Amino acid sequence: MNYPLVAIIGRPNVGKSTLFNRLTGSRKSIVGDEPGITRDRIFGEVEWRAKTFELVDTGGIVPDDEAIIASNIFKQAGFAIEKAQAIIWVVDARAGAIPLDEEIGVFLRNTDKPVFIAANKAETRKVEEEAAEFYKFGFGLSPVSAEHGIGVGDLLDEVFEVLDFGEEEIEEEKPEEIKLAIIGRPNVGKSSLLNKILGEERVIVSPIAGTTRDAIDTHLTVGEQKFLLIDTAGIRRKGKTTEMAEKLSVIMARKALERADVAIMIIDATEGVTSLDANIAGYAVESGCSVILAVNKWDALEEKETNTIYEFEDDLRQKMKFLDWSPMITISALNGQRVDKILPLVARANEARNLRVSTSKLNEFFKDNITQPKGGGAPAPVKGGVSRLKIQYITQAGLRPPMFILFTSGGGKSELHFSYMRYIENRLREQFDFFATPIRLKEKHKISAKR
Repeated sequence: MNYPLVAIIGRPNVGKSTLFNRLTGSRKSIVGDEPGITRDRIFGEVEWRAKTFELVDTGGIVPDDEAIIASNIFKQAGFAIEKAQAIIWVVDARAGAIPLDEEIGVFLRNTDKPVFIAANKAETRKVEEEAAEFYKFGFGLSPVSAEHGIGVGDLLDEVFEVLDFGEEEIEEEKPEEIKLAIIGRPNVGKSSLLNKILGEERVIVSPIAGTTRDAIDTHLTVGEQKFLLIDTAGIRRKGKTTEMAEKLSVIMARKALERADVAIMIIDATEGVTSLDANIAGYAVESGCSVILAVNKWDALEEKETNTIYEFEDDLRQKMKFLDWSPMITISALNGQRVDKILPLVARANEARNLRVSTSKLNEFFKDNITQPKGGGAPAPVKGGVSRLKIQYITQAGLRPPMFILFTSGGGKSELHFSYMRYIENRLREQFDFFATPIRLKEKHKISAKR
């Protein structure tokens, strides 16, 4: 169902993101004392009086600022306002109306949209009374404290009255949505790829490293398949992040991976594979994501030869040996080269991570790959190589990612050798096509009951 959209706008550092988090009951927007922390449009849903509307948080706008980030923030705010049914204009009640507020007021009067002023930081009666000066802009006024929740109910009541919710629809069961995270180092083209997939300039793209700070959620439907695209901030090495906002960005990127099904790992073809690329890809594997390796800016490589792609992949596989199961695709997010192949790969990876192997097929696999031809468990090597274990059977214990348990007997506290575990993983992957997906293998000692 399409919900009515309400946009939150205002100058930098007045508490827009705090209000967004308060109204949506989430922590999607990063909150901090540094101005300009929110740069892209962040979306969330608000439930009020048994109805739901969509809320969009925007970066702090400065209408006449020509700096590339500030101008792009203003552009993004314009997109949000154009699609919104109503606007919540957040101002700082403590600071009062300043010249920048005057400029924004003129801008909003020209939008011909219902505007509601949220005079934020009005925690005291004195500040609340002083906030009355904002009435001069000719819009409805609600003194609020986004941090403490004061006055937000009255604000919501006012906004609610102007929204068109349309006719009630009976919601059908929603098809499963594939959660896709776009990850990588700063400035490798993550936001450019997202925009190319979406076909619109949904997030800010600029040549300045570290432009994206929030994890941006974007819904997309292709045919009957629904996707939730998560554009994350560029992840830096530990110790390389000094600003509070940058550290929060890394934390939120890691959290985005924890809720993602599939991760597109972007690698810069012009810079080659770095140790930081391997670290970031490792975060995705630790989170249990399926992984697609997308080598971006392939069109920018000079003097490409027939063997260039093979040499690049050889180097990549050497530096990311733990991702030998992850497919690699060369793309150009700028001109769209092979970008259309990404979502089909994502859908295939998601199907693989949800694959449950039937007991009969696992028994057949066990017979062909683990037991000796004449039956009876083949003793398997253990760590240290002193003793051997007998694998009694294998069972699938979970999905997303697939998990298998090997039940062993004998050997006391001995564990199966990692090379043998790798052998079983490879056989599972070959036989059941666990495409682009990590496989978890666990070993359990089966203790025989004493007679």
